Amino acid sequence: MAKKTKKAAPKKKTSVAKRPAAKAAPKKKKPAASLRAMTAAPAARSSASPKFTVSTAIEITATFPDQMGLTAKVAAALAAENVNILAGTGYSASGLRRKATFTLIVDNLEKAERALERIGADEIQDSIVLLVETENKVGALEKISKAISNAGINIYYFYSTTSSGKTATCVFKTADDQKAIRVLRSA
Repeated sequence: MAKKTKKAAPKKKTSVAKRPAAKAAPKKKKPAASLRAMTAAPAARSSASPKFTVSTAIEITATFPDQMGLTAKVAAALAAENVNILAGTGYSASGLRRKATFTLIVDNLEKAERALERIGADEIQDSIVLLVETENKVGALEKISKAISNAGINIYYFYSTTSSGKTATCVFKTADDQKAIRVLRSA
């Protein structure tokens, strides 16, 4: 007869990383000046389904040679520059290409880029993405993605998180961000 075991609750993890040494500057693609100046007004609201607003942000995508502790190294470099990460993802496909990719939205683009260069980013690219703030309700992502899809716009990728439990932030990169903004404002 098998014994039943009680699982322990997951513990919060914290990490401390040393400040990294400087390395050679990576290849870099800068966005047009209009990207940095771009802002969008809140989207139209509908009372029958989840409400949302849409705006734009500049997202940094940096690639690095994959190594143990890289996430801690990136986080430490940004923290040392007092850069706040507003949203982000990081992943490695080491078995395939031995590279790690970090996609970040930060509160200070220039400081973040310098910090990532100093710790050895191979390449840094900036691009415009859509930030959609929505109520944290069942069907919110469906409404947003369906509006974009129904307008014939391909969604290249998205990621999201809840912030306070009442709201969620979704980041979208689409084939036509300007059209997607117009569509979402009228949704």
